[in-house]
Amino acid sequence: MSGAATGQIALPLDWEDGERADIPLILGPSNADAVHQLHRVESWPVRTAVLVGPPGSGRSLMGRMFVRDTGGRVIDGPQSVSEEDMFHAWNAAQASDRPLLIIADAPPSAWNVALPDLASRLSTVPIFTIGEPDDALARDLIEALFARRGMMLSPDVAAYIVPRMERSYAMIHRIVAALDRAALAQGKRLGIRLTRETLLSQGLIDNDVAERNDRPQTTG
Repeated sequence: MSGAATGQIALPLDWEDGERADIPLILGPSNADAVHQLHRVESWPVRTAVLVGPPGSGRSLMGRMFVRDTGGRVIDGPQSVSEEDMFHAWNAAQASDRPLLIIADAPPSAWNVALPDLASRLSTVPIFTIGEPDDALARDLIEALFARRGMMLSPDVAAYIVPRMERSYAMIHRIVAALDRAALAQGKRLGIRLTRETLLSQGLIDNDVAERNDRPQTTG
């Protein structure tokens, strides 16, 4: 993170990162602890915390909720402000009733902070982590993303996708976008066949995994 960078502290209404407010926050084992900790500001050792999670994981939505529920401030990405601005935001948070949340891809130890006083302060922050989605969260997020596009998805489509995909938020967003384009291009309702053909043709699911999961199960 360069100390020469300039910018303002990002507030919720300025965020345009694809995590729109019309998608509800879906809770699961990967994010429940982070959500819980964001509501326990009084237990933080300092008035600043870092929320670490991959893009598309709902982290900015969690930041919006944090601002709404605590009256705090959010820096959406350490690269969005200069180190001097972050240092001043830290000090302001300690001196006021407005806690500071920094949203990032990685913990502060990976930011390459040049300002010694800021590096020292960041070494004391609690870090809350969003993990990759479990099966239930992945399925619910796929359905929510399609609903945002105005496409009501039958449960069997999301249930088909989840065991065949790479388990990541990035892949969920890629899959939903690809299937949305395919359904519009062909003018078809999105069913299992179109889902399978689209995802296999674009390499979004592994052919061997798909074949193994598509094979009829036998009983002894």
